[in-house]
Amino acid sequence: MNLENINLDIRTGVITATILAFTGVVLYFWLGWRTIQKSRQLRFYRKRHEGMLRGWRMIFFSVFLLILGLLINSYAEPVAYNFFPPSPTPTLTPTITLTPTITPTPSITLTPTITNTPSETDTPTPTPTPSIPLYVEAQFESTAIPSPDSVFSPLVFTQGIDENYTPLNASEVFTNPVGHLYAVFSYDKLVDGVQWTALWYRDGELVYFETEPWDGGSGGFGYTDWNPEQADWLPGNYQVHLFLGMQLYQSGSFTVVGIPPTSEPTSTPTPVLTLSPTPSPTRTPYLSPTPTPTKTPFPTPLPSATPTPRPTYPPTITPSPTITRWPTATPITPSPTITRWPTLTNTPLP
Repeated sequence: MNLENINLDIRTGVITATILAFTGVVLYFWLGWRTIQKSRQLRFYRKRHEGMLRGWRMIFFSVFLLILGLLINSYAEPVAYNFFPPSPTPTLTPTITLTPTITPTPSITLTPTITNTPSETDTPTPTPTPSIPLYVEAQFESTAIPSPDSVFSPLVFTQGIDENYTPLNASEVFTNPVGHLYAVFSYDKLVDGVQWTALWYRDGELVYFETEPWDGGSGGFGYTDWNPEQADWLPGNYQVHLFLGMQLYQSGSFTVVGIPPTSEPTSTPTPVLTLSPTPSPTRTPYLSPTPTPTKTPFPTPLPSATPTPRPTYPPTITPSPTITRWPTATPITPSPTITRWPTLTNTPLP
């Protein structure tokens, strides 16, 4: 075997390995950087965390290839020559020909323009940190302290989810009628028994909340939802805040536009007034007065005259099923004719 050929093969192999190592450096560094940038746009914490770990592994591997390429370029060829010593070959010294170059004359340098300095700087107004209202805090059932390593992913608002808590219609702007709305998130390193709270605000006003001890395990996917009446979805800016204990861990916002539908009023039946028949008053029969007997000028007793008793006032009326409108008159016995003066009879004298 020719040693000169071995020398060329070793040199070529070292150069090839060095080029491949530096090519891998550029490729893995670019892939790792792109993976990290894409992972930062993911909403779920676990997926974002795994993507960033994969990206950093690629960057670390590119650093390893860089070190390996430098070692190959510096030490691989001398080490190979220890096992395969090269034969001396004449080296031609090239003749250097100097070519005069033209030095360009510098052109006119532009005078820098004056940059206007703003006279006043607007100071941003500090945003108050959301807190739990006292009447919500009064409903706490647990006093367990949350872990400082607990995390929630950014909230994803959707009008529907599947059995794996995947949003079906995610958006940040919803048009009435909205219906049932979910705020989906992923979580990690939570502790069961810690009081967790979700507060729903509309334009700074609390419209809904839920609070209970956490029972979803240390990691996974979850949601907080609100399903009010259609008329309660008023247009405006909505915010949702997630708390563990009294500490805020995550917030999200969405917008509702459009006028909500109004609920149809239910007709109230008008009660029908039933009139019960009123019993007619019992009519009192009319009593005609009993005729008064003719008085005689002298108090001579009448032999056959029967005195008629006068009615007692008020008269006692005995109720009878048959009402007689007119009572039967009692016949009156006629009185005998009374001669006031006896008739004189002329008797002839003897």
